[in-house]
Amino acid sequence: MIRVFDTQERVKRDFVSQEHGKVGMYVCGPTTYNYIHIGNARTFISFDIIRRYFMWRGFKVTFVQNITDVDDKIIAKAKDLGMEAADLAREYTDAFIADMRAMGVLDPDIRPRATEEIPAMIELVTELIEKGHAYESEGDVYFSVRSFPAYGQLSGRNIDEMESGHRELRAEGQGLEGRKRDPLDFAVWKAAKENEPAWESPWGFGRPGWHIECSAMARKYLGIPFDIHGGGADLVFPHHENERAQSEAACGHTFANYWMHGGMLQINAEKMSKSLGNFMLLRDILETTRPEALRMLMMQTHYRSPLDFSEERLSAAEAALQRVVNTVTNLDWLISNAQEGVSAFDVAKLDRMAKEVRNGFIAAMDDDINTAGALGELFSYIGSLNAELADKTAKACDVGALGQARATLIELMSVFGISLVADKAAVEYPQEVLELARAVTGYPGLSTAQAVELLLGCREEARKQKDWAVADQVRDGLAALGLRIEDTPQGARVLWEA
Repeated sequence: MIRVFDTQERVKRDFVSQEHGKVGMYVCGPTTYNYIHIGNARTFISFDIIRRYFMWRGFKVTFVQNITDVDDKIIAKAKDLGMEAADLAREYTDAFIADMRAMGVLDPDIRPRATEEIPAMIELVTELIEKGHAYESEGDVYFSVRSFPAYGQLSGRNIDEMESGHRELRAEGQGLEGRKRDPLDFAVWKAAKENEPAWESPWGFGRPGWHIECSAMARKYLGIPFDIHGGGADLVFPHHENERAQSEAACGHTFANYWMHGGMLQINAEKMSKSLGNFMLLRDILETTRPEALRMLMMQTHYRSPLDFSEERLSAAEAALQRVVNTVTNLDWLISNAQEGVSAFDVAKLDRMAKEVRNGFIAAMDDDINTAGALGELFSYIGSLNAELADKTAKACDVGALGQARATLIELMSVFGISLVADKAAVEYPQEVLELARAVTGYPGLSTAQAVELLLGCREEARKQKDWAVADQVRDGLAALGLRIEDTPQGARVLWEA
């Protein structure tokens, strides 16, 4: 039984889907006025893994993620740049999709854009007015917070304390919008301003408030109630609190059955911000980092916990990923070089180990998607597996058990969105290998794989001739590129350093 932590109930709950065997997930997408930063990426990667795990456990998942392509920030930046807001939003929407695909994040099943869903929002606002939960004021429409007694339950806030805070702001001279009946009320529709995007509505030309977007789109594409509403912890209040209030006020029942929120990301133990100079865009990090390594770093911390990002932790994640890749490479080597003869392995033990790691992986992930615990199970398995494989020559009768071990690693890592089969580091080498091969062997080609094979052949011949200088030149040259030579009963091979 999968258990997830529900933000509203503040406890882990058994997951029971609205419809047997199916999961409806809505995860808030970006406001497209800039490239996404590493903190945004953490949220999207976390929910990609949550989605993948439900799929792996046999659920048919419908995943909806919106694009906010009309908003105050978009309008302001477009004015600064002398652009149309729609053009700016389109540019950053395309960039967001490209960044997510680069990270191996699955495309949503449905990706609605706010500007294409205005009728659904107008319909919802109209219902709220008709039911006495919203009111029009000079072209704006506001949700009446006090008309919904359960307001504050999701975020754990007391409405009287919020009112006190508003009174303090007023006393300090910061003022309140005079068109509101209550300072706590929030806009679900905004009257048009000059030279800003606007749509016709029963209240005049205007545009939707931010919170109404997700309510309308979730209802349209998933129906309500649906199973899981997700996002970063920074969205709990006011965005998700307001979403929940207006949605449940309109329909009269539960909006989302489970609310899941990802923890925030820090840079070297400090909050990420432009003022501190530690604001990091995802695409900048990916210029020097494998997406799989960044995923590995994210998974080493539970999705609800704060994550501290640093170059040291990223390097450690890269090494951890390489350890997995090397194990799969080792299994591939043993399988492809298997010989006839009596088994060198305890095949029954290998099969038992594969079953145990799968069970441990499931137990960890069933416990609120505990990726850190699941990784612990995987690396414990890898350690035991490498000990079993060390200094042994595979026989034909071992191939089945070795293949099962390989398949287990590949399958479980795929739940994390990491493909070991297509991992380039397992089959390619740095371009600098070509320079080393030219210097040592005179190799004129452009294939790094051929260059490595020639270097290994040259080293083997040098060792036979006791030409240790050349043998060491090959070994040290590869080591300088982050590669190591491993001598096995089947011959020498090159691995990335873990």
